[in-house]
Amino acid sequence: MTSHATTVGDTRARLQAASHARDRRVQLVVVGLVVLAVGAVLGIGLGTVAIPIGDTLAIVADRLLGTHLSSADPAVAAIVWDLRVPRVLTAMVVGAGLAVAGATFQGLLRNPLADPYVLGTASGAALGAAIAVLIPVRTLFFGFGLVQAFAFVGALLAITTVYKLSRVSGLAPLTSLLLTGYAVASLLSAGLAMAMYVSGAALRQIFNYLLGSFEMASWERLLWALPIVVVGSLLILSRAKSLNGLLLGEEAASNLGINVGRERAMLLGLASLVTAAAVTISGLIGFVGLVVPHVVRLLTGPNARAVIPISLIWGANLMVYADLVARLAGDIPVGVVTAIIGAPFFLALLRRARTGYEL
Repeated sequence: MTSHATTVGDTRARLQAASHARDRRVQLVVVGLVVLAVGAVLGIGLGTVAIPIGDTLAIVADRLLGTHLSSADPAVAAIVWDLRVPRVLTAMVVGAGLAVAGATFQGLLRNPLADPYVLGTASGAALGAAIAVLIPVRTLFFGFGLVQAFAFVGALLAITTVYKLSRVSGLAPLTSLLLTGYAVASLLSAGLAMAMYVSGAALRQIFNYLLGSFEMASWERLLWALPIVVVGSLLILSRAKSLNGLLLGEEAASNLGINVGRERAMLLGLASLVTAAAVTISGLIGFVGLVVPHVVRLLTGPNARAVIPISLIWGANLMVYADLVARLAGDIPVGVVTAIIGAPFFLALLRRARTGYEL
């Protein structure tokens, strides 16, 4: 009788815990969307030229719905629609993409300290951008120059190289992947240092890319990156079951009927593609893909079905508000703002890792 009562009590406790977890996830989604909407309005209205909220909303409504609510000056309307709206939306897309990619890498590598750049994507993009700066050609296509094109190609080449080299190693797959990523990233960083050394007057342009910025955001660049980030994120979410299985280890995942090699390759490729698209239009912005998914996982648990969409929302939030702070502080690089936020958190993670912290 006592044993039966204990079992019933344990079952009730588990059900209550699951209910609380669902409620917390719903709260994070609802609050995140509200905070994001407020951040979007503030991001569009605030800046060197402050625009009242009413005028901001009226201008956006006129453009989207074809209404005639706004009586603002055409120059003000141009600032809102041509400059600030694409900048805010670009910040959302980049933040969402980096957070989703970070959540994927942390789950895939079973490492809470992993971020979207852990396997050399950032180094490849940076080297590609630096090489483009040294080439005296600035042909634009779809709003892009050589810097963006070379950054995208460099990021994809880096992760492809890491993946192919890691497969010929005799080490365990995850260990081989991490060590190969570190080696390739170090080699690419050496190439970046050499490119910076010979860049001369173009050094400032390279630094601007390395620190990240949305100053050059445009509708053309946004519409190019948006489908990649959205489709890539949705495909990652569709493989949340596989990601959950991989969190348990390769043997456990295989026992669950998961093709470990195929799923790892697909998740790695999708996360890297999303990362490449994000850094192509913003430069290298650190800590978003580390901080956001880790905090979300602490609040919701490790289930990728919850971690990925909630990380997407709060990654967009962090980037929108970081960009707003960067603009109000004199248009400093947004990567500086995210570093100020993320560096203390990263040090705290390292401290917990030293005490045996598990994902």
